[in-house]
Amino acid sequence: MADTFNYRIDHHGSLVRPAGLSTADPEAVDAAVREAVAYQRKLRSTVVTDGDYPREDFRSAVLDGVSGFRRTDESGPDGLVRWVAESLPKAGGPLLAHRAARLAGLTVIAPKATLPSPAYLAATTFRPGLGVSSARELGEALAGIVRAEIELLVSAGVRLIQLDNPLLLAQSSPDPADPGALPFADALAVDALAVRLDERPEGVRIGFAPGWSAPAEVDLARAERLYAGIGADRWILPFDRGTRAELDLVKALPDDRDFCLGVVDATVPELEDIDTVMSRIDAVGEFKDLEDGAVSPSRGFADVASRPLLTAEDQRRKLVLVETIARYCWGNEF
Repeated sequence: MADTFNYRIDHHGSLVRPAGLSTADPEAVDAAVREAVAYQRKLRSTVVTDGDYPREDFRSAVLDGVSGFRRTDESGPDGLVRWVAESLPKAGGPLLAHRAARLAGLTVIAPKATLPSPAYLAATTFRPGLGVSSARELGEALAGIVRAEIELLVSAGVRLIQLDNPLLLAQSSPDPADPGALPFADALAVDALAVRLDERPEGVRIGFAPGWSAPAEVDLARAERLYAGIGADRWILPFDRGTRAELDLVKALPDDRDFCLGVVDATVPELEDIDTVMSRIDAVGEFKDLEDGAVSPSRGFADVASRPLLTAEDQRRKLVLVETIARYCWGNEF
C-alpha cells in the first residue's frame, strides 16, 4: 500500500494533560488543545490529536455520547471504572466530529481521532439480565454508531482514525486468554462492521490497535484470522520488547496493509537505545516493505486522564525519540 500517506510519526492519541486541567472547563480544554497542537507540530509529528484532553478516558468518546450505559462504582481488572449496558445504545449526535472539525482548522497536518472499538466496549460492558440480550447484539449496535462517526470524522477532515481494542492480542496466543463477554469470532465480526466504509477518500487511513503488548507466543493462524477478519488499512502493533512474538505479529500481516510499530515503551521513562530499535526495524525490513511502515509509542501516554503513565517531560523525550527513529528510517521524506 506504499504511497504518500503513511503518517510516519504517530502516537496513539492520548497525551499527558496539563496540571489542573478539568474536562468541566471547556474554555480551558480548548486552550490546552491549541497548545497541544502547537506542541505536536514542534515535535514534527505527521499527525495531530487533541490529546484526549476533553475526555475522562479513551472510552469516553462513545460512553459519554450515547444512551444506554450506566457508570458504576466498580473497577475492572484494568483499573478502569466499569460501565454497564442497560439498553441498546443510541447516539444523540456526533461523538468526536464536532471537535475534530475545530482540530482540523488549527493545522495543515493530518488530524487524527481515536475511538474505542465496539467489540471492546461490548465485551467489557455487557451483563446478562440488564436489558440487552447478548454481547453480540450490543456490539453490532455500537458498530453502527462507530461506523457512522467514522464517516462524520472523514467529512470533517480527519485523515487517520484509530480504533482501540486492548483485548484482541491476547486472543492470538496458542493458549488464548478469556475473551470476556464476546468470543474471538464475534469480536472480529463486530469490529469489522465498524471499519467497513464504502469509500476511502485520498489519504484516509482506518487504523486498528489490537492491544498494548504482544503475548508470550503468537499462533500465526489466529493472527492471520485477526487481520483477515477486520478490514483496517493500518495496524498499530507493539514493538518495544524485541520479542519473537512481536516480529511474528508483523510477519502475519497481509502485504496490502500498512503497519505502525510501537517502538518505544510509553510506560517507563528510560529511553530506548536507537541502534537496538533500528536493528529490530531492519529485521522487519527483511520481509516487509518499510515504505508501508510508521513508528509510534507503544500505547497512549494517558488513556485515563487522571493516571498519566509518564511525566510531561518524559513524554516529550519519548516523542522526540520516535521522530528521530523515523528520520533514521525514512530521512526527511514524510
